[in-house]
Amino acid sequence: MDCRVVVEAAVPVYDVETSDEAVRIAISKTGEMLNPDLNYVEIEMGTRQSPSGEELPPAFIAADEALVALELEMDVFNVDREEHASRIARKEIGQRLRNIPLKVLSVTVLEGDDIEGKSTDEDDDESAE
Repeated sequence: MDCRVVVEAAVPVYDVETSDEAVRIAISKTGEMLNPDLNYVEIEMGTRQSPSGEELPPAFIAADEALVALELEMDVFNVDREEHASRIARKEIGQRLRNIPLKVLSVTVLEGDDIEGKSTDEDDDESAE
């Protein structure tokens, strides 16, 4: 089974004045920490809501420092179950993003012709040998 795992990260950013600036710096900083080992992880701006359900900006700024919510999306292949996929994603991402809190937001099972065709082609190549 193949899964797409979305992990939320709380990235601290220093010396910023606006939410947009904080998000840009957080994405850049996260990309540097993940590359080149995990260059296939997609980094996107996260979403936040107040307790009443009101939409909030992805960055909380106080005293020129910000905490930015980012969503990191990663495909995990050949896992037994969804829980296994979430553990792998947290471990792989967490090893590169030291001291940054992570939370698994969602795990989606990938199903499609591309994935099945890919594994079938590989099986055919192995059979030919």
